[in-house]
Amino acid sequence: MAYDDAFALQQRLQQVVIEDRCNGGRQILLLVEHDPPVITITRRPGAAEHVLASEADLEAVGVERKDTNRGGDVTYHGPGQLVAYPILDLNRMQLRLHGYMRWLESRVRETLATFGIEGQRDETATGVWVGEGEQQRKIAAMGVRVSRWVSMHGLALNVNPDMSHFDLIVPCGLHGRNVTSMAMELGEAPPMGHVKAVLADAFIAALKRDTASVESPCND
Repeated sequence: MAYDDAFALQQRLQQVVIEDRCNGGRQILLLVEHDPPVITITRRPGAAEHVLASEADLEAVGVERKDTNRGGDVTYHGPGQLVAYPILDLNRMQLRLHGYMRWLESRVRETLATFGIEGQRDETATGVWVGEGEQQRKIAAMGVRVSRWVSMHGLALNVNPDMSHFDLIVPCGLHGRNVTSMAMELGEAPPMGHVKAVLADAFIAALKRDTASVESPCND
């Protein structure tokens, strides 16, 4: 799905979740691969400077450039990368932004563990990483936005994307930090359908656990 189409869908569904919170509530998870590939740039000061390629360079490799209203910095999305857009009522989960980011990281780490990859947190940088010290590599990026405590945007897990496209940017604005993929870590690409199913199951199990005893709130 093209980035603009996914963004418009998220906005519509975010309003659905907000309006439905007093009627039992719902939680929505969108899973997508973005095609054409795209670089998204937030409103953070200096974020645009982390795009290293010119407009001509991007056009030559078929990568779009889009502004976005999520948090974070510059991110790449493309085929072979699993992008998850959770449209979740954080009130029902009794979470605020910091806790929600850690919650998302846990779902990615659970997914990676199923494939024998040990995902880790970095206390200085949001996302999920593998390796230690100078060998640490980012495998999943994150950036969200909330409205009336319902989320949109989310996470991007590198399954088997075109890794050369990350050279077009300073990923997440983190200079000198390497990126990786499940294919690179495993030596072969796991089936995208399998990764999607595992990630979806991780979300479903956690939502059942974390909202089971919480009534749907009618106030923000």
